[in-house]
Formats: sequence, C-alpha cells, structure tokens
Amino acid sequence: MSLRARIFRRERIDRYLETDKHFAKTMSAVDLISLGIGAVIGTGIFILPGTVAATKAGPGIILSFIVAAVVCSTAAMCYAEFASAIPVAGSAYSYGNLVYGEIVGWVLGWALILEYVLAVAAVSSAWGAYFKSFMSGFGVPIPAAIVGGLDPAHGQYGNWFAIIIVVLISLMLARGMRTSVRLNNIIVFVKIAIILLFIVVGAFYVKPTNWHPFTPYGVHGVFAGASAVFFAYLGFDAVSSSAAEVKNPKRNMPIGIIGTLIITTILYVGVSIVLTGMMSYKDLNVADPVSFALQFVHQNWIAGIISLGAMAGMFTMMVTMIYSSSRLIYSIGRDGLLPKFLGKLDGQGLPRNALVTITIVISIMGGFVPLDQLTNLVNIGTLIAFLFVSFGIIPLRHNKEIKNHQWFEVPFYPVLPIVSGLLCIFMLTQLQAETWIASLIWFAFGLILYFTYGMKHSRLNDPNEIEQD
Repeated sequence: MSLRARIFRRERIDRYLETDKHFAKTMSAVDLISLGIGAVIGTGIFILPGTVAATKAGPGIILSFIVAAVVCSTAAMCYAEFASAIPVAGSAYSYGNLVYGEIVGWVLGWALILEYVLAVAAVSSAWGAYFKSFMSGFGVPIPAAIVGGLDPAHGQYGNWFAIIIVVLISLMLARGMRTSVRLNNIIVFVKIAIILLFIVVGAFYVKPTNWHPFTPYGVHGVFAGASAVFFAYLGFDAVSSSAAEVKNPKRNMPIGIIGTLIITTILYVGVSIVLTGMMSYKDLNVADPVSFALQFVHQNWIAGIISLGAMAGMFTMMVTMIYSSSRLIYSIGRDGLLPKFLGKLDGQGLPRNALVTITIVISIMGGFVPLDQLTNLVNIGTLIAFLFVSFGIIPLRHNKEIKNHQWFEVPFYPVLPIVSGLLCIFMLTQLQAETWIASLIWFAFGLILYFTYGMKHSRLNDPNEIEQD
C-alpha cells in the first residue's frame, strides 16, 4: 500500500458505533445546552462588551455580537449535522477520520488538543488568581508564592490553586456523568441568574442618551467588533464530544449545539444593551467594565456578586473542556494513534485513563507554565476544526455508509457549508503572525508523532479495519 493510501485510510462508522456503545447514555438536550453555556459563557461576558465597545464598536457592540453569532451559526449547523449523523465520541477528530481520512483526523485531533489543553490551563491559572483576590475581600490572605507562576528566584512556586481546581473537577467527572452534569447544571443556572440580575438591575440605570451615537466608529467598527467578539462563542463545539453519552443523540445533539448558540447570544446581547446604556462607551475600557458600571451607579453589592459569576463562569468552562478533552484523548487512543490504554473504558463506561492523563497535563500547564502568549493558539485550533467540519458536510452527504436523511441537515446545501468554510478562512487570516508561527511548530511536532508512532500503531493496520472500496 502506498504512503498516500495509508494516511488517507478511513474509519468505518459501524466500528465507531460498536466501540462507543459501552459509554453510559445519560445526557439530555438540557444537559447538552448546559455544557455548551458552561463552555461559551465565561468571564468574557463581564469584560468583552465593555472593552470592545470602548475601543472598536461603541454601542454598536450589540450588533457586533449578533453578527458574530450569525457567522458562528453556520459552523454550528455543520457540527449539528455531523453530531446527528455520527453520534460517536471525539468530535471533529472522529468526523475527520470518517469523511477525509486518518491524517486529516489526526490533524484535527491535534488542533483540538491544543484548544482544550491551553484553554483550561489558562482559565485555571486565572481562576487561582481570582480566588486569591476573592478571599482577600473576606480578610483571608493567600500567599502570592502559591498563586503565581513558577519563579523560585522571586519567591513564586507555582499556581497551586489552579492545580487544585483542575484536580477537583476531574475527581467530579470521574464519579460519572450523571453526578457531574447535575452539579454543572446547578452552577450554570447560578451563573445565568447572576447575569440576569445584572441585566434587570442595570436596566433601571439605563440612559438612552448613552446609545447616541450608536455606531461612532461606523459600520466598519461594528464588523471590527464582531471580529473581536467572534472568539467569545468558540466552545460550543465541545458539546459534540459528548455524542456517545447522549440519549437519542440524533435529536438531542442538534438541539444542544444550536440551543447553546441562541441562548448565549441572547445573554451577550442583553449584557451589551444594558452596559452601554448605563454609562458612556468611552468610559468602559477597564479591566472589569460590568463591576465598574455597577459601582458607578452605587450598586457595590451587586458588583461583589458579579465576581461570583465570574468564578462560576470559569468553573463551568473548565468542566466542559476537561470533559471534552478526555473524550478526545480516548477517541485517539481508541484508534491506536496514541497509546491504546488511553482508549479503554472502565466498568462505569468512563475513559478514566484518558481523564487522568489529561488532568496531569493540564495541571502542570496551569500551575507552572506561563501561558500569556500561548492562549491565542486556542483560536487557531478551533478555527481549523471549524474549517474542516464545514467543508466536510459535502463528503458526508456523499458517504453511502452514513445515512442521516431523517434527522438534522444543514439548510441551503451546499452553499451554507461552503460559506461557513470561507468565513473560517477569513477569520484565520485575522490572526497574528506570531500565532501562526507557534501553531506551525505545534503541528510539525504532531506530524512527527503521527509518522513515527500513530501510523504504525493505527488499528487500521488490521486488514479487517481498512475501508473496502
């Protein structure tokens, strides 16, 4: 078999369904939406509407969030069709293996590992710093030596609270998805309640004159704002990782993915409307614009509650991403491209080995590695996955093994998937050169790993596994 034929071998849907049937199917559409909101709504909802309004869009930030959501919805619908047609673990990695071939699946999996690990590590590090600040408000000092990075020369020995929160979340996930989802749903509900509290209370202090001029930076400012806030929506794709654990996935996966995007858009737009109405957009270029606006109208007690909302937002984001990354690592191990012990399920139907492995990696990254310059790589990993999933709808429809006619399908085929892919290419061109250079190093390392280990150990080397043409 030629090298080209080997690297473009495709998995079979029946093999994935057979392997993944051992997962416990416990999740409903509501649980999926909760996971999605947990991933998409983080601390950004308390920051982006203010800072982007001040620097790019003015009150037109309201339109920016809507434009970004419309753009994101094209990719969301593509994910929804894949998740409905292929209800297996692994998200874009598994989709790539099925419709493009093993090498593309590996690249997508490698991109998602980059997204999940860096996102959780960065948020866990921020959570540790935020927890220190929160506790100091109650007069409980926490030494900076255990909440900073690893810099012994300056008395800093790692962010141990980042490590603790990641381990606690992993222990929760190890107890099973029924318990984990229930707790996640409660915290997401609290987070939404805090956001709605700000919207309701802040509405009483809205002055319509603050919305004039509505687009001080012109239409260009609205689109510049949309480009800036587009990345706030990244994370809904993590919902698709749970397909193997969902009851009636063909129905519930599209509801979970598209429902996430609709609800998060409403929350982002609601916060933007109230925030830019409470005070002039020119004054919102601060680190904590929502708290700043509440203090401006002398509602300090609600500003304190907002800090709880921020911590809840970080917590649920980490829950979703750690969960999704463990399923991704399981899927790659299942196929032999990473050590096969990672692709094993325990007696409860949980990928415990993958969960422990990803917990160790994220804990080390969040606790000891400075991530300031690396977090931009989260965006490129996600956009590459979006790109291939969008264009992947076309080979999916032509794949005779995968039938999906009675469930969700992307409308306006093939125009909308092509538009979605082109929009992803455009967003990729907006990333900084440093991000591209760092990502090329990451993908070069990934390809070396694939050709030296993954290709040799792939379960497709078994003649019975190779796609029959």
